[in-house]
Amino acid sequence: MSRLKTSLPESLATSVKTAIADWQSGGKMKRLWNRDASLWTGDDESKWLGWLDIVEEQTAQQEQLQKISKEVHTRGFQYVLLLGMGGSSLGPEVLRMTFGRIPGAPVMQVLDSTDPAQVKAFERQIDVEKTLFIVSSKSGSTLEPNIFKQYFFERTKQMVGATKVGSHFIAITDPGSKMQQVAESDHFLHIFFGRPSIGGRYSALSNFGMVPAAVMGIDTKKFLSRAAEMVRASGPEVPIEENTGVVLGIILGSAANAGRDKVTLIASPGISDLGAWLEQLLAESTGKIGKGLIPVDREALGPPEEYGNDRVFVYVRLETGINADQEAKVAAIEKAGQPVVRITMADTYDLGAEFFRWEIATAVAGAIIGINAFNQPDVEASKLATRALTSEYEAKGSLPAEAPILEDSGVKLFTDEKNAAELAKAAGSDKTLAGYLKAHLNRIKTGDYFATLAYIQMNAEHEQALQVLRHAVRDKKHVATCLGFGPRFLHSTGQAYKGGPNSGVFLQITCGDSVELPVPGQKYTFGIVKAAQARGDFQVLAERGRRALRVHLGKDLKAGLATLQAAVQKAL
Repeated sequence: MSRLKTSLPESLATSVKTAIADWQSGGKMKRLWNRDASLWTGDDESKWLGWLDIVEEQTAQQEQLQKISKEVHTRGFQYVLLLGMGGSSLGPEVLRMTFGRIPGAPVMQVLDSTDPAQVKAFERQIDVEKTLFIVSSKSGSTLEPNIFKQYFFERTKQMVGATKVGSHFIAITDPGSKMQQVAESDHFLHIFFGRPSIGGRYSALSNFGMVPAAVMGIDTKKFLSRAAEMVRASGPEVPIEENTGVVLGIILGSAANAGRDKVTLIASPGISDLGAWLEQLLAESTGKIGKGLIPVDREALGPPEEYGNDRVFVYVRLETGINADQEAKVAAIEKAGQPVVRITMADTYDLGAEFFRWEIATAVAGAIIGINAFNQPDVEASKLATRALTSEYEAKGSLPAEAPILEDSGVKLFTDEKNAAELAKAAGSDKTLAGYLKAHLNRIKTGDYFATLAYIQMNAEHEQALQVLRHAVRDKKHVATCLGFGPRFLHSTGQAYKGGPNSGVFLQITCGDSVELPVPGQKYTFGIVKAAQARGDFQVLAERGRRALRVHLGKDLKAGLATLQAAVQKAL
């Protein structure tokens, strides 16, 4: 089973030792397994701990998982497109990226973007007539999976006819949800149920993760047996210092309380997508009431002098694919006195164990930080703001008018009144794109973090351009940097950005859409939904008093990103 090794500065090591003793003497692990809500805030936490025994239940359901795996094969499906968002899509995405295409199984893709160019790109990668669509939505009322379903159901119906269309769809949803009703009335091939006592981000080892795993040909019995080993190793009878999930949680929680609240995630190339799942688990669980952990994923490792004293480094190593450059850089960071946690996985099937270890760790960290690790109030606020905007579009045929604070070089800048006043004052006479960006980036102070929130198509080219931008800021300002694509990040790190510590400086990027894509049965299009999500997101950031600026690029995204990159370089 995967192993854990730590190297901590003296002050943090002392705090961790004290917390381990407290958890041991206070019988806190027994309280966690007994679902004692007072371990957190005494609110509704006890209702959300169904993930503690889900591995046992899933193991007993092996037959069902093997059956769907065989059925997909006998029906001749060559592609699987999972339509989800947040907790329902990030687990399957990690599995897809880690295991790749398994011989004899269909090609799995995961769609979690409302960007019209992205939706079309996914459609081009599949043959609709040979595709199984998995509509994955816990509540059944989440906007994105619903409109993805509407779009692809209509496309499939055009290709295979009204009588056969349902047999191309399966649903994963909680019992009694709106999605269950839709799946039944549209004669879906199967409906798999989630457990209402498991929140989306803790659902990777439930049907939300294991049904896609079975469909893509993963040996779910082997995967769950690794998870079961970690469940046993995390039990209430295990001494706390030997309970690696608890120790990890104690380190993260103690570090956050001591001001080391940026968790820099480093993973071997073969498991590089694990960070995307961890981002949601950590940020959405802990980032609230002004506290929390800010996960930093896919930030290239730099020399030790790039880093302040506000970070913890967690390095997940895959024994079968160790990267020598990564090893050397982590060793240098550790030698410089930064806290480093090393987790070694024997092979990719150890992901089953890691999913459970990190769920335990996150619950424990939440208890130490003193928050409810299972709610997401600020994500809900963002959803409500989006819903209000899409409803207005349905009623009036347009989104509310908005005026930019600047137009320069084909780029428009938007923000709220408070941010606009601060930026105008700081920019002084330099009312240019670079001038405003300089004023905005100069608001970054020691201990802050910088986050780029991009509502554009997520592909290698765009990611590379934005990685250049974030690293330029890191290298100049010596702060942690984050990069998220919208609307995906809304359901993960978006909670911590709005509800966590007010130490973020945000650059939201939106663009004109070169592709227009209607949503069947609605007046709004995918482009309108994406615009409403970006504006709803920004509205809540502003309401929470965050330092935020929105950059709107034109329809020529390549040119727009080049303009933005040049302006950021000039601003720095």
